[in-house]
Amino acid sequence: MDIGVFQTAANRNADAAVVAEHAEMLGFESFWAPDHTIMPLKYSVPYPGGTPEEPEPDSLWQLADPLVLLGQIAGRTSKIKLGTGVLLVPERNAILTAKQVATLDEISGGRVIFGIGAGWNPEESTILGGDFERRWSHVKENIEVMKALWTKHAPEFHGKYNDFPPIRCYPKPTQRPYPPILLGAINNPRALKRVAEWGDGWIPIVSSVDEFKRGVEQIQHNCTEIGRNPEALDFTVFGLGDQWKSRAEVESIEPAGANRVVVWLAGTSTDALKRELDELGKALL
Repeated sequence: MDIGVFQTAANRNADAAVVAEHAEMLGFESFWAPDHTIMPLKYSVPYPGGTPEEPEPDSLWQLADPLVLLGQIAGRTSKIKLGTGVLLVPERNAILTAKQVATLDEISGGRVIFGIGAGWNPEESTILGGDFERRWSHVKENIEVMKALWTKHAPEFHGKYNDFPPIRCYPKPTQRPYPPILLGAINNPRALKRVAEWGDGWIPIVSSVDEFKRGVEQIQHNCTEIGRNPEALDFTVFGLGDQWKSRAEVESIEPAGANRVVVWLAGTSTDALKRELDELGKALL
């Protein structure tokens, strides 16, 4: 079982590069960075992780760009994998994102895990050019564009959201054919079908081991139905708050199909995060 860590507060009082270096030294497998390019002052859908007392954390609107941040970390580390948790694909230009992800994979020596999502905030998505009502269709097409740019010398594309003649886009990713694409999707039939059809894995937040197990089993069933090998998929579970921070919890999720657990770091300063990693390392590694 691989153990990764997820940091929201970054490069203010909490230097993500120092934190990632420390995580690598301790033996954590991966470091994950979240994505919100902007956060409107007013929006219509509540933050999914909020509470009545704290509708949204301040970190939500202060996030560093994950690809730039992971580029910094790539230069300070040598082994730890670099995950986007998750990149909001409809809110980014597909060609530019393909270039950035491929560059990050090249400069890191093939360490990128491309966690992707469609977003939950309608106003944020619209401001950034996303088609919120059909956001997963937008994601799918953007990923098709990226795969073409990563694997072909001079692809062209003619779709609803992307339309371009033959172009060259280099560098190509170090990983072949491209970094693994993990869908950050909830446990519902349509989402699980997408994972089986065109994803390389699933990276949900779940409330229980049983919920995760049911999702994995459904994805595996979907893969079998379409003739795809379910063993080839990556099943990662993201922790929320104090989830999966004990050895017993980790041992309980592994038989359900998880090959990786990503725990959420709570600290807001570099020193506090390093101490937190030390404690997590003793508990989990």
